[in-house]
Amino acid sequence: MGLIPIKLYLHKLASRSQLHSITLPKNHIIKTLIEDFSTKLSPHSINMLTDRQKNSVKGHLIVSYNKLHRIFPSFSPLDSELNLGSRIIDIFQDRFTFNLANKAKTDSEHSQQLDNMTISSLISPYTAIVVTDASIKNNITTSVSHIYIQDKPLIKMVHHVAYIISTKAELFAIRCGLNQACNKEDISKIIIVTDSIHVAKKIFDTKSHSYQIHTTAVLKELRQFFSKG
Repeated sequence: MGLIPIKLYLHKLASRSQLHSITLPKNHIIKTLIEDFSTKLSPHSINMLTDRQKNSVKGHLIVSYNKLHRIFPSFSPLDSELNLGSRIIDIFQDRFTFNLANKAKTDSEHSQQLDNMTISSLISPYTAIVVTDASIKNNITTSVSHIYIQDKPLIKMVHHVAYIISTKAELFAIRCGLNQACNKEDISKIIIVTDSIHVAKKIFDTKSHSYQIHTTAVLKELRQFFSKG
């Protein structure tokens, strides 16, 4: 398997350096700032700050907050989904494709192409369409997943989180959508519509990268789905 990339090793060391702030007494001002927002909030918690105050809080404090709540990229190079010869790309390489948008086409042509694909897919009761998106405003990331089967909205999921990059939010939206679609009986085809094709391709990237722990979870879901048919 070899050594992990040096940038990931350095990231690991940097993350561990933040552990000191977690060991501080509960009444310490730093501890109250990075307190878990799922518990009783301190009036000094980062999540109680205004947007302007949040924008001015940077550096070590934010990194400590992210480390405490596991909001940081992570990798898992020894996961069984990455074993050579038994990977998704080795066994099911004919079960997934990427249809890239043609940049030479106009917005109207893209819309027509998307409409044609959607209409033809929604006729089938065995096809699920997953539409995902993510955006960031004032350090708050919103990820959205819509799942449709036969022109009927199955579920809409919206998640908000602070201090997270868009790549992880896009990946999370795809993961949520796939999870819902894969667990529906009789579904044999899933179409994902996203404007982040690089994130979708990252799922099948078996090299060491900083989102491996999330992509391997998606791969496990896809393995079960592909194995059904």
